[in-house]
Amino acid sequence: MASINDSLSNIMGIDGAMCCALVDSGSGMILGQAGSGVDMELAAAGNTEVVRAKLRTMSSLKLNDSIDDILITLGKQYHIIRPSVASSGLFFYVVLDKARANLALARRKVQDVEAAVKL
Repeated sequence: MASINDSLSNIMGIDGAMCCALVDSGSGMILGQAGSGVDMELAAAGNTEVVRAKLRTMSSLKLNDSIDDILITLGKQYHIIRPSVASSGLFFYVVLDKARANLALARRKVQDVEAAVKL
């Protein structure tokens, strides 16, 4: 089991990682963060709304399922939102440089880190 700081450090080891955070989706508050390049306070609050909107939509559609991750692809960046399976209401938020990142490997690494974090 890894601590929050160890988990964020592992995510920052992903090729192309710019910054990352562990976020409480109930409040939008950051529990830990690493890296730079994005206003993480603003991003955490905004992406909390993304997670809530997707959960509302899934509920409206009566989908009996869970979110593995949410991918937002920008011109120069990938943004990965990965809800925690072990700790409901938390999610990892990762920003990657699109030119340097391997998206498939990054998603897998974030999944592995999420599974190993001790909260």
